[in-house]
Amino acid sequence: MELRLHRHGQFRRWLGHALGGDEELGDRAWRRILHLFGALVLVYYAVPNNFFVVAPKADILLAALGVMFVLEALRHAVGLELPTIRPYETHRIASFVFFALALVLAVLLFPLPIAAAVVLGTAIVDPVAGELRRQSNSPVLTVGLPVAAYGLLAFVGLAAIGGWPAGPSALLAVVAAPRDPRAIHRSRSPSSARSGRGWATT
Repeated sequence: MELRLHRHGQFRRWLGHALGGDEELGDRAWRRILHLFGALVLVYYAVPNNFFVVAPKADILLAALGVMFVLEALRHAVGLELPTIRPYETHRIASFVFFALALVLAVLLFPLPIAAAVVLGTAIVDPVAGELRRQSNSPVLTVGLPVAAYGLLAFVGLAAIGGWPAGPSALLAVVAAPRDPRAIHRSRSPSSARSGRGWATT
């Protein structure tokens, strides 16, 4: 019996064609969209602790993370097919698990200003940086722009959201911005994809 949580790529094919490309484009676009959805975890700070009635909001968030873990376990144990899983992730932990874990830890362990910078950077800057690397080899676009965006988000999170003084916020934003975003989410070459070396979530 085939276990799957997708429709053989029908939606991704449609999305790819709508964007003027093929299923590969649709698959990549859908991964970028899912990345953007990750920013919704910040709603955690806006809802009261008893919003879900049945359990505190932290427990609900951990339960959602548990669902991700169960899906990944089923993928390896019984061959459950999930959408957007890349070939090199077939026999390793998929990137969506690390992504979900990072988002949950950010909001549970850190105050809103820091979590906002981390979550928005991961959910928005990372997929944009991934697309820039596909389109250009210019260091200004592939390194400079993402680093500047990370720094800006860190500053907004600390100064605008957290109310921290502008000077210390700017200094911490500079420290927080990665020196080279390619070291975080490096594009995979065909040879590394075939051999299973390296990793990326964009």
